[in-house]
Amino acid sequence: MNGHFIISLDFEKHWGVFDKKSVEAYKANLEHVDTIIDRLLELSEKYDVRLTFAIVGFLFAKDKEELLSHCPDLKPTYSNAKLSPYRLLQDMGETEKQDPFHYAASCIKKISDCGQHEIATHTFCHYYCHEPGQTPQQFEADLIAAIEIAKKYNIKTESIVFPRNMIEAEKSIDQPYLEICHKHGIKSFRGKEKAFIYNIHTTKPYHSWYLFKLLRLLDCYINITGNNIYALSKSKSDKLLNLPSSRLLRAYSSKLKLLEPLKIRRITKGMTKAAKTGKLYHLWWHPHNFGKNIDENFINLEKIFEAYKNLNQAYGFKSETMSSLTKSLNN
Repeated sequence: MNGHFIISLDFEKHWGVFDKKSVEAYKANLEHVDTIIDRLLELSEKYDVRLTFAIVGFLFAKDKEELLSHCPDLKPTYSNAKLSPYRLLQDMGETEKQDPFHYAASCIKKISDCGQHEIATHTFCHYYCHEPGQTPQQFEADLIAAIEIAKKYNIKTESIVFPRNMIEAEKSIDQPYLEICHKHGIKSFRGKEKAFIYNIHTTKPYHSWYLFKLLRLLDCYINITGNNIYALSKSKSDKLLNLPSSRLLRAYSSKLKLLEPLKIRRITKGMTKAAKTGKLYHLWWHPHNFGKNIDENFINLEKIFEAYKNLNQAYGFKSETMSSLTKSLNN
């Protein structure tokens, strides 16, 4: 089997950071998201790279009336009420033109019209499966809402990226969420890197220790955890195919600009290893991560795409969406 290259994008706009930053505090990143999507589509077409856009369901609505009509009756009852985005709805604008930070219907149509990319779900309300207070039943209501609002674009939702990567395939506590996804036609999800510094359940008290954050940052530039590439197989007992992350593409940093070549080399070496050994390399990030230093970020991305093109020609390394790879493994 040839190696496989997946890029998944957590498309959230403000809904991905609402509980951490206000629109004003993060405006420099958020105000350029539409431009970033346009450039992503253009660059992916140039290099024949397929993208998986995991989109928050709220963003599909053309206006507030449509958004409210799709909101489920059963909403997440987080112990920390500040984590619920529903508290923001009353103050958001009525349309995408009035409030481009909380709607994305025009961008979603562009992605859909391209025909070569996948639109997956990032849940309806950026749902946190590991937060205390919520229940699997509430998650199911949220997932149904996400699937239904995507149907207006004739999208059949078959893949999911869990917000904040709050899922562990091996943990029994998370199995109800995967079973609900399977029940509603989801066939694959993006799991965490297998290396321990990434693959820590978010309920663990040491999950966010600064030591792990430092190790993850260093691993971006130097090889601490290996290539994080994966041999893929799917048994009949698997409800969903786990397509684990290989690497978060961190945004360009002017403070660490001398290390940028190391970051790109770390990624392309992993891609090369996957191409030569017939394994999966799965890269991901958020479009809003490119909101600052846009040109520098796209220079880096084009280097990755150029590496992909060379590996495609030399080894048959194939760009896939999450659902297209899942289908090929099921056949």
